[in-house]
Amino acid sequence: MDYALVCITALVASGLTLVSGFGLGTILMPAFAVFFPLPAAIAATAIVHLANNAFKLVLVGRHADRVTLLRFGVPAVLASFAGAALLALLEGAAPLATYSLGSHTCRVTIVKLVIAVIMLGFAALELSPRFSKLEFDRRYQPLGGLLSGFFGGLSGHQGSLRSAFLVRAGLSKESFVATGCVIAVMVDVARLLVYGLEAWRKPVQEAQTQGVGIGLIAAACISAFVGAYLSAKLVRKITIEAVRLVVAAMLSIIAILLATGII
Repeated sequence: MDYALVCITALVASGLTLVSGFGLGTILMPAFAVFFPLPAAIAATAIVHLANNAFKLVLVGRHADRVTLLRFGVPAVLASFAGAALLALLEGAAPLATYSLGSHTCRVTIVKLVIAVIMLGFAALELSPRFSKLEFDRRYQPLGGLLSGFFGGLSGHQGSLRSAFLVRAGLSKESFVATGCVIAVMVDVARLLVYGLEAWRKPVQEAQTQGVGIGLIAAACISAFVGAYLSAKLVRKITIEAVRLVVAAMLSIIAILLATGII
C-alpha cells in the first residue's frame, strides 16, 4: 500500500508540472515530503530533477553557451554547496516545539520552518505576473548564479531565478534551453554530493525504521520520471490558471503542515 500511494502521488505530481507551469521540483518535493523526512524528500527530488535534465542535456547540450556557464554556472555550483550544507546543519538542530495530535507526535523544527517559508515564497512568485516578466541585466549573472545555486542546494528551488537572470543573456532559444539544462545538472550533481555525505544517510536510516526504505524512494523517483515523460508526450505545455491556483493552494497547505510540524 505504501508503494502504491507514494508512486501514484509522485507520478501525478510530476505530471502536473507541464500542465500547471510550475517547475518539477516545486511540485514534486512537497509531494515527497508527505511521505519522507524532509532532507530525504529534497534529495529524492534532486535525483528526479537530475535525471530529467540529463535526458534533455543529451538532446540539446551542445548548444550551451560557455561564457554564461562560467559567469552563472560556476557561482551557482559554489553556492549550491553552501545551500546544501546549510540544509544539513538546520536538520541537525533540536526541535523548537513538540506536541501531539491524537496519536501523532508533531515536531516543529527550524528546517521545516525555513523550507515552508521558501515554498510559500516561490509559489507566490510563480503565480505573480510581474515576476514572470522580471529580467536582469547580464552584469548581474554572477549574483543570479549565487542566488539560484544557494536556493537550489537548500530547497531545490532554482529554475525560476535562473530563468529571470538568463533571459536577457542574448542567447538563442536553443542556447537558452541548453545552458539552463547544463547549469541545472551542475547544481544537482553538486548538491547531491553534499546530500550524500551529510543529509541522505541519516534520514534514510531513520525512514527505514518507520517502514520507508531505499526501495520505496527509488520507486517514487522512477514514478515521478515516468509522470514527467508521459505528461510531455500526452499534454500540451500550456498554462491553465485554474490548475495553477489549485497547485499553489496545495503547496501552501503542505508548507503550513510542515511549519506546524504535522508532516
